[in-house]
Amino acid sequence: MKKLIVAVITLFIGTTAFSQEIDLGIKAGANFANITDASGLSNKTGFQAGIFGGIKFTDKVGIQADLLYSQQGAEFDAGEFDLTYVNVPVVLKYYLVQGLNVQAGPQFGFIVDDKISINVLGDITRKAKAEDFDVSGIVGAGYDFPFGVRLDARYNFGLTDVSKENGFEGKNQVFSVALGYSFL
Repeated sequence: MKKLIVAVITLFIGTTAFSQEIDLGIKAGANFANITDASGLSNKTGFQAGIFGGIKFTDKVGIQADLLYSQQGAEFDAGEFDLTYVNVPVVLKYYLVQGLNVQAGPQFGFIVDDKISINVLGDITRKAKAEDFDVSGIVGAGYDFPFGVRLDARYNFGLTDVSKENGFEGKNQVFSVALGYSFL
């Protein structure tokens, strides 16, 4: 009886493992970023690039994690607000029809470089430092083409303040479009 139970469990685990589809690939795209709750700022265009890996559990449900170099921030006349992150989004993908999916999940960002300076009264410049860690939520849609190409459009809404210095309050807000290729 024990051998039969072990055989059934082994067969079940083996069948489940082989029925999953695994994705591994590269992606690159454009970011259209801004900072919420701050006046006088406009969108900053940057790029993102990195790798992704995912597992499709069923025909309808999968999960994907990315490791992305991402340029963010905002543009304005009175200084600079340039932020560079290494972002790790983890999204649940729900497939509506073959290839077409909606995505949602958290994103964890780690600051790599920050240049925040605000010109006050002409020659006086105030500098600030960005927080080391950023948490965002993601919603988006994508299409997985049968020949390995992936297309994603995502909206990232910040959940933490970019900087807490000098009374600054504002969160990242990024719309991104990316094209990827899966090797598996």
